[in-house]
Amino acid sequence: MTRSIGTETAPPEAPAPPLALELWETIRLAAPMALTQLSQIAMMSTDLALIGRLGGDAVAAAALSGTVYFVGSTFGMGLMSAVAPLAAQAFGADDAGLVRRALRVGLWTGLFIALPIMLIALNGEAILLALGQTPGVAHLAQDYLAGLAWGVAPMLWFLALRSFMGAVNRPEPVLWITLTAIPLNALLVYPLLYGHWGFPQLGLTGVGLATSTVNLATFLAGLWFAVARPPFRDYHILARPGQIDWPLMRQLLIIGAPISLSFLLEYGLFSAAAILMGLISTPALAAHQIALQITAILFMVPFGISMAATVRVGHAAGRGDAHGVRRAGLMALLLGFVLAVAFTLGIILARFDIVRLFIGSGGADATATAALAATLLLVGTTFFITDALQTIAVGALRGIKDTRIPLLLAVLGYWLIGFPASYGLGLHTALGAIGIWIGLSLGTAIYAALLVLRFLRLSR
Repeated sequence: MTRSIGTETAPPEAPAPPLALELWETIRLAAPMALTQLSQIAMMSTDLALIGRLGGDAVAAAALSGTVYFVGSTFGMGLMSAVAPLAAQAFGADDAGLVRRALRVGLWTGLFIALPIMLIALNGEAILLALGQTPGVAHLAQDYLAGLAWGVAPMLWFLALRSFMGAVNRPEPVLWITLTAIPLNALLVYPLLYGHWGFPQLGLTGVGLATSTVNLATFLAGLWFAVARPPFRDYHILARPGQIDWPLMRQLLIIGAPISLSFLLEYGLFSAAAILMGLISTPALAAHQIALQITAILFMVPFGISMAATVRVGHAAGRGDAHGVRRAGLMALLLGFVLAVAFTLGIILARFDIVRLFIGSGGADATATAALAATLLLVGTTFFITDALQTIAVGALRGIKDTRIPLLLAVLGYWLIGFPASYGLGLHTALGAIGIWIGLSLGTAIYAALLVLRFLRLSR
């Protein structure tokens, strides 16, 4: 079978300085990865902006829904990301059958893990009430989760296809599909939320159903590319779809479980912060969700740089270039730091205007929520920068196969320092919601510093 293999960018006629060339290669890899992530977060931001017109309770319900949904689905996302190394190694060995089987076990694993995630979502109200959340907001959150639950499996299947396409050096269809999904999502959410254009007014349930519909559409589009378009069709991914390779599935679980655990530690911290905000007040929870959504948008750029750092550091480590390992990691960190500072300055200057995009301007409740969200963005100045550095440092360390110690450092930074600080400052001082964000910033800063120091030590 003939396959296309990605090649390095041809060097210019005049040799570029090593640092400048490294910077260019990092940008070249990071840009499409970051654009895909930004496209995905754009759909979530659109949902939140439309939901915000319903008031603070609806935004708070969306925050709690996200907490329940993402804690469950994060484990599945980690497992789906393990399809990439399995398929990539098979691609490097020119073993098309193993590439196909890697995707197949990913799709089966996605189905198996989707079932318990759906059960969690469909019982979200009981979970939230047990955690002490307001009954009215918890009920609204259940409405949202009732629609989201049906899109779990297609979402995980699309992630498996995304890993497969990246492994065979053709990630572009995922970006095209995701970009197309942004307007499709808005066109579905708007009428189902408000009952326009002849559609029934389903409220938050309609938003969840719209998201599930988009998840199904993106999966079907990705499947079409994988089946009908070169070079994917050469792998015949639908050949014997009912056959499960149990030994290979075990390998996927061994690789994916630590990734899932790392995701859960990070996302779990922010979910716990949302729970703490809900214990303070509904406006505090709504403000936290808005500020966190803006943070998530900013995070997608360093996340793309992090994936590029893994590739660049891995390339250098594979060829035994110790100086190249250090250079690749440091250039990625430098690029992320510069961009994070620039974005942070922009957020600080425009924070009030940005917040108004997510919540209506009418009523005292909306005004108080908007003011608190703007304050949280100001408090999060250092958090934005250190969060960028930690994710890039993690990516660089993964490039040299160092994952266990970063996992322990995440426990230290997030849960032994960050969460206790958030709990103490938020619930036992007059700082309230601001104290919770100070705790998040402190834990992330320590985690980032430890990761950077570890990379410097290992790459010395």
